[in-house]
Amino acid sequence: MWSPNRRTFLAACGALALAGCGFTPVYGPQGGGQALLGQIALSDPDSPNAYLFNRRIEERLGRAPIGAPYQLETTIRTDSTGQGSLADGNTTRIRLVGEVSFKLRDTASAETLTEGSTSSFTGYSTTGSTAATEASERDAEERLMITLADRVIDRLMLVAADLPQ
Repeated sequence: MWSPNRRTFLAACGALALAGCGFTPVYGPQGGGQALLGQIALSDPDSPNAYLFNRRIEERLGRAPIGAPYQLETTIRTDSTGQGSLADGNTTRIRLVGEVSFKLRDTASAETLTEGSTSSFTGYSTTGSTAATEASERDAEERLMITLADRVIDRLMLVAADLPQ
């Protein structure tokens, strides 16, 4: 005999609450996110960070074919600052800040459909060997580009249902 437990009860209440508010999963059958999968062309990367950013966009949304309906234009800026230091003045921690400005354009008309910017930060330690510090820096840059790309994708998903098809 089936007996409900607290987890089942809460899941059912959550499902009913979401159904009542008109919630539609972005990748669901009526969700706007499906319209973006494989439909956004990216500019050729002009830096290692742009490559990492584009790679993450393609991981999540797929690679667009030639003639894709949308074009994503981005400008990526990064800056680093020392955060901690030893008595001898050597920096022990670096804060890496990144910002990306983006425009999603209709490729047929070149009309800007949505635009915005987002930023994030990460850090890495410089207390190891030179090789370890360089590896930490590369890892931090990759984490930052993934975070920025995910935030841009989230912003695009918010407007996906309103984009021309």
